[in-house]
Amino acid sequence: MAEKPASVLMLSLGGTIAMTSSNGPGGVVPTLTAEDLIAAVPGLAETGIEVQVQTFRQLPGASLDFDDLTALATLIAERTATGGVDGVVVTQGTDTIEETAYLLDLLHAGDAPVVITGAMRNPTMAGADGPANVLAAIRTAASPITRTLGAVVVFADEIHAARHVRKTHSTSVATFRSPNTGLLGHVIEGTVRLFSRPPSRLVVPLEQVARVPRIGLYTVTLGDDGALLASADDIDGLVVAGFGVGHVPQRLIDRLTTLAARIPLVLTSRTGAGPALQSTYAFPGSETDLQRRGLTNAGFLDPYKARILLHALLATSADHDTIAAAFSAAGGTGDAACWPWPAHDSKQEKQHA
Repeated sequence: MAEKPASVLMLSLGGTIAMTSSNGPGGVVPTLTAEDLIAAVPGLAETGIEVQVQTFRQLPGASLDFDDLTALATLIAERTATGGVDGVVVTQGTDTIEETAYLLDLLHAGDAPVVITGAMRNPTMAGADGPANVLAAIRTAASPITRTLGAVVVFADEIHAARHVRKTHSTSVATFRSPNTGLLGHVIEGTVRLFSRPPSRLVVPLEQVARVPRIGLYTVTLGDDGALLASADDIDGLVVAGFGVGHVPQRLIDRLTTLAARIPLVLTSRTGAGPALQSTYAFPGSETDLQRRGLTNAGFLDPYKARILLHALLATSADHDTIAAAFSAAGGTGDAACWPWPAHDSKQEKQHA
């Protein structure tokens, strides 16, 4: 009996990968459908993978919002729950991939992998990278060894964990990197090769998401007087991107202390790699001082990832203790046992590519 071919669902959201020249002033806009994107992929038929396509949105990556992503996560849950597809590919603009991928990772509880990709060069440019990225993403989504990985980003034949990947260059086709951990693997000669796997998956129950909280991100700068923190009065939570290992000017302390008594405040490092420390420095405005004043340490999560996690937690109306436990697990300062919900084992399946 012939083996059933792998089946992948591809959902397109727009972005550079789907952009062509407009009829107006110069520049490109998202116009291509999921069908258009698939038609431009050479060698897809030879893979034997069945691909179902759906145009979910036609937006620049910068215009996606939390309602779009929650609806997308719901659709993915519905389509993968029946076992009709082995994996999902999401194509979108690269502006927000590092954020959307992590949110999908948090909200996706199924075994089928969710693979996010896009392009840095639109289809009108020489060397457009979209078709190659889509092919690599489809191969990754169809591979049995990526099951239980959750959400990953596939770009330039590299596979990155959603929790760690960052966009590191504004124009390079090799923009995506995972500074703290390195990549998970490659797609080589059409085969998915993994070097490592995250030890566990941390999932926020999608069915408990009931609101869209407003989460701010405040980046501390030299000579900062805290005047811009006045806008934090109308938000539900705030991520503070501090200097170095998690420091702020002394003049910000009183304002942050007041805010931390009212809304969740999360402390991160603005550097883009490495953790916010917990107990090395003790001066006013240091990580130790700020934690004592009620700020939650994000560990290795960068400011953008920390904002996504805080959003997901507050969307379920998580309390302070739940938020602290979740950041301890996700930020690497605790282990998966700290996660408020059951952690999903990410051990490799017995099948191999």
